[in-house]
Amino acid sequence: MLLVSSTTCRLSVLHRSRPSIIAMASVSSARSGAIAGGSGVESTEGKRVVVCGGGVIGACTAYFLATKGTARVTVVEKCAVACAASGKAGGFLALDWCDGSPLGGLARASFHLHRSLAAALDGPTNYGYRPLDTLSLSLLPDASSSAAARASPSLPPWVDGPVARPPRMIGTTDTTAQVHPQLFTRTLLSAAAAEHGVEVVIAELDRVKVEDGRAVGVALKGGGGRFIQADAVVLALGPWSNRSPIISSLFNVSSLKAHSIVLRPKPPDAITPHALFLTYQPAPGAKTLDPEVYPRPTGEVYICGMSKEAEVPHDPEEIVGERESIAMLHRIAGTVSSHLKEGEVDVVAEQACCLPCTDDGLPVIGEIPGVKGCYVATGHSCWGILNGPATGASLAELILEGHSTTADLKPFSPARFLRRRTRYVFS
Repeated sequence: MLLVSSTTCRLSVLHRSRPSIIAMASVSSARSGAIAGGSGVESTEGKRVVVCGGGVIGACTAYFLATKGTARVTVVEKCAVACAASGKAGGFLALDWCDGSPLGGLARASFHLHRSLAAALDGPTNYGYRPLDTLSLSLLPDASSSAAARASPSLPPWVDGPVARPPRMIGTTDTTAQVHPQLFTRTLLSAAAAEHGVEVVIAELDRVKVEDGRAVGVALKGGGGRFIQADAVVLALGPWSNRSPIISSLFNVSSLKAHSIVLRPKPPDAITPHALFLTYQPAPGAKTLDPEVYPRPTGEVYICGMSKEAEVPHDPEEIVGERESIAMLHRIAGTVSSHLKEGEVDVVAEQACCLPCTDDGLPVIGEIPGVKGCYVATGHSCWGILNGPATGASLAELILEGHSTTADLKPFSPARFLRRRTRYVFS
C-alpha cells in the first residue's frame, strides 16, 4: 500500500450560508429511450453529442457545447451529478502553479474561465467562488507546542497552532481562488439544461457503438438495452475510464484514493479566507505529510491530505474514508487551529474519493485514434476542478469546429499512447 500526500501533484509543479443553485432540469432516466435521427452527420448544425460522465469534466464539456448553440447535448451519468470526486474535492484554483509544465497553458486558460463563469452564473452566490490568499506553513506536532515559534503577524488569527516558522505567501487573491466543486458542477449542468436544453440521463454506459471506424452512439445498461444515437461521443469517466475498452486498449487510468473531512466551526465567522498548504510530521521520524486546509464561504472548513493508490469500486458510494486517515485529518485540524478541535466543530463529512491518474501524469484530452467522433477527457488527477472549464471549452471547439483555440491540446492527445495499443475489436 503506497501512502502519499494529496498535495504531491500540486507541490511537484509548484516547486519547479449554503449557496443556492439553479434547479436541475431536463433529467430523465434510461427509460427515455433513444434520441431520434441518423448517424455520421458531418455538419455541426444540430450535431448530437453524448457526454458520458456527470462529473466536472463532463459538465464543463456539456456546458460549452450547449452554449455554442450548434449541438444537441445529452449527458449520461450512472449515479448522480458530481457524486464522486467532483463532489468531494477541495475546489482550489491556481493561476500559475503549473507554469513550466505542459499543463501551464491549460491551467491559465481555465483559471480565467472560472472567473468568467463566476460572473455569468453568479458564482459567489451559487457555488462559493471567491479569490483568496494562500499560505505555506510548517506545522509542529502537538507535543512540540512549547517549542513553537511565536505567532507571526502574517498568520491569520484563527491559525493558532504550533508553527515552526513564519508562513510563506504562495498565492494571492490575483492568483488563487476557490469554488465549492459539487455546487459548481451542478450549477453548470443546471444552467445548460435550463437555458440550452441539455438532457441528463441517469443510466450506466454499456458501450460505445462503432460502425466503419466512427462512433454512432452509446448503448446503456438496463431498461431493455436502450441506445442513444450520436454524431460524437465524449468519454469523461474519471477513475472509471478503464471500464471502457476503447480507453483501456490504448492507455491506463489508475486511481488515487484521497481522504477529506469537512468541519463547521461553532464560531464560523472566526475563519478568514486563507487557504493553507501545510507540512506536518506527526512524530519524530514519521512520514512527513502535506495536508491542505480550505475555509469555505459557507462557514465550513475542508481538510484533506491522506491518499493512497487503490482500485476504484464499481459504485461511487462504496468509496468510503478509512478510519486511520480520517483520524489523522482530525488531528491535523485540531493542531492547526483551536477553532477546529474536537468539541469546537460540527462534523459535516468524513469521506474519500478516487482521482484519475495517467502513467505520464498528464490528462488525456482529444479524439481517440481510429474512432472518428469518439473523444476522451480524463486523467486530470488533483487538478480536475481547476482545469475542467478549459478542458470542456477546448473539447467543444474540437468537436464542433475541428480545432481548439482555448488551449493547445497537443500535449494531451490520446495519440501519444498509440505504441501501447492492444487489440480491440470495435462493435
